[in-house]
Amino acid sequence: MIGNLTRRGMLKTGAAGLTMMISSGAAQRLSAQDGGGQVTIGFSQEPTVMNPHLPHIEVDEGIHFNLFDPLFTIRTDGSFQPALAREVPTVENGGISEDGLSWRVLLREGVTWHDGTPFTAEDVKFTLELQADPAFNAMRRTGHELVRNVQVVNDHEITWEMESPFAPYPSILAWTFIVPAHILGEADDPNTAPFNNSPVGTGAFQFGERVAGNYVMLEAYPDYWGEGPHLDRAIWRYIPDMTVLYTQFRTGDIDVIGLQGIPFDRLDQAEGLDDREIVIAPAATVESFTFNMERPQFKDPAVRQALYHALDKQTIIDAIYYGIPKPTETFLPLQSPYAKTDLETVEYSLDRAREILDEAGWVPGDDGIRVKDGVRLAFTNSTTAGNSVREQTQQFVQQDFADIGVEMTISNLPPAVMWGEYWMQSQFDSVIVGINFPTGADPDVSNYLHSSSISAQGGAGQNTWQYSNPRVDELLEEGGRLFVTDERKAIYDEVQQIVHDDLPFLPMFQYMNLRGHKTGLEGFDPNVNVRIETWNVAEWRWA
Repeated sequence: MIGNLTRRGMLKTGAAGLTMMISSGAAQRLSAQDGGGQVTIGFSQEPTVMNPHLPHIEVDEGIHFNLFDPLFTIRTDGSFQPALAREVPTVENGGISEDGLSWRVLLREGVTWHDGTPFTAEDVKFTLELQADPAFNAMRRTGHELVRNVQVVNDHEITWEMESPFAPYPSILAWTFIVPAHILGEADDPNTAPFNNSPVGTGAFQFGERVAGNYVMLEAYPDYWGEGPHLDRAIWRYIPDMTVLYTQFRTGDIDVIGLQGIPFDRLDQAEGLDDREIVIAPAATVESFTFNMERPQFKDPAVRQALYHALDKQTIIDAIYYGIPKPTETFLPLQSPYAKTDLETVEYSLDRAREILDEAGWVPGDDGIRVKDGVRLAFTNSTTAGNSVREQTQQFVQQDFADIGVEMTISNLPPAVMWGEYWMQSQFDSVIVGINFPTGADPDVSNYLHSSSISAQGGAGQNTWQYSNPRVDELLEEGGRLFVTDERKAIYDEVQQIVHDDLPFLPMFQYMNLRGHKTGLEGFDPNVNVRIETWNVAEWRWA
């Protein structure tokens, strides 16, 4: 219960009423370090996965960053900053051996879990070993599976060995949130533990409540070890309709518009709103048309090549995204020193698309849809229902594909369904999706492109297109063992070239995020090295 308002009352009143009542003082103030107040963040997708190590999408990390802490974090400039570790381990300070195989981490003292239990090295040991446990449905094992011989020296010091050097591991650790051994480690099955719905962390905010389909509320943790939080509470509101999301930002029902953000066709209007600040910033996320490579329609590379020629990405950008993002041929952000910027630009040409399909033996049937070996060139395409810009994109693509003899049926789903098992377990035919491929500032993309990361085939990762190329596997493994930038760039250049040739997905553009918040909110800091803008709500405050 919040003040005199019950959960049932909240649902009857509605989300806007909830925000108004809390902001008008109906809720008891909690213990922020200074300033206080609350922030209401509007997201077009619903946070649903509270355990940071189970498969999840970007929106869930907006919660994880504030409930939990990693050993160290990555800042907007790509540098690491200590969190639960007293210092970031390096070769220079003796935290990492020169060969990269031995690690020693000194841990912060005086940290408590939200239930008051002291944080110790046992929690770090449990978290690292959990990632490599084959019985646990880990979000990712890449890097963690190399960890060996984890030793608790004392409550505030831990050591381990790496089976082989792995250059991306610091970036992986920067978003490996430490979870409590005394709770999750005591569960019969961490995959289904009560903790997964009632998380306990060491972060600046503690779990308040979640009303499915409505909001998640976090409350300031009074004994947080770090600076902040400066707010009493933070509320993540789920508003699936993009028009309604923007309207509630415009009217002030939400303080921050995040994730999908301001619609591109509303940017001029948004920039004219009183008491609003608009932030336009590049993100590492790349929008793509993605295939399920195990579908018979997509096993033929000629089909994927033809569909790429039939994808009019520039018109989509100009007509739907107002020319703001730029087209791309790679999955790495163009700001990365590892991005291969000389990949061949695939021209939009329906004639060339038809020619490729003709040469490959895909013959139009009686209904005009091409057929080969009994397989019709027909499939569904899915994305988040209510995402108007993607829905418009689908309509553009559907028409062009039809013109070359391809039947694409639009089949969109609510976010919680779309990005649940349907996406994670590769139950789709094709999808329009935005993916942040690299590991922070590191170019490692093993979690998305290594064959061991196909979760639908028993792997751990987000290779949901079920892409498998032995040479790519070999290159990713080699790239992880190298520490010299020039040597690594050669590796990832070849990976980008192979993927550009194989086309498990068709890259369209790198995101330009249109975000907004009420004037007076300080600390909002877009970070290209993480997947979500609410990574640092502990630093937010009202002026």
